[in-house]
Amino acid sequence: MEIGRQTDKLNARQRSHRDLPTIGILGFGKVGTVLARLAHQAGYRVTAAASGDPDVITMIRDVLAPGVALGWPQHVAEAAEIVILALPLHAQRELPAERLAGKIVVDATNHWHDVDGPREDWVPPGTTTSEFLQGQLPGARLIKAFNHVGYRDLAPGIAIAFAGDDREATVTVASLIAAMGFQPVDLGPLAQGRLLEPGAAAFGAALPEGELRRLIEASSATAPQPR
Repeated sequence: MEIGRQTDKLNARQRSHRDLPTIGILGFGKVGTVLARLAHQAGYRVTAAASGDPDVITMIRDVLAPGVALGWPQHVAEAAEIVILALPLHAQRELPAERLAGKIVVDATNHWHDVDGPREDWVPPGTTTSEFLQGQLPGARLIKAFNHVGYRDLAPGIAIAFAGDDREATVTVASLIAAMGFQPVDLGPLAQGRLLEPGAAAFGAALPEGELRRLIEASSATAPQPR
């Protein structure tokens, strides 16, 4: 009986792998490992990359995200249908932009002064970090998501807000968010990603859907604009 149940689970995972888009995760730090593990557990085929040789992160993968494949960044970007950026903002300089053209790219990055330097060195006034990244990746279908909750709080049951201009891509990302056990909250166009950046009320908010929506609605009129 136990063997039968295990076979059913294996067959279900194999079917889901055929039916679901492949996920690539660029960045295998605290956020990247959590997202890789949750996506794999949801039945997606997941490949992740750090900044260099994948052999260096094998032990981290075995402990924190078993079952996730590893690869070089350019290969992960090329093979995946959905690519999640779990990187520092300044690492955009190393992204394989040509291999991300036409793909759904989920931007989970944030600007941190201590890591990236002054915001104005990167992002033009009045522009969100996601709009900046869209400019650096003109062929990508960029969606802002997964950045407003700390890695320790990325637990199934909380709401994950997202924003994007490509509405077909947002539907796909919403499905991914739901499959990973979260409650998707659509904020609309990519510019609305400002409501999820550091300094905004929703940043750091690990809340159920209704509470997150109320928080965002209450703060959207006065949310800080990018500096």
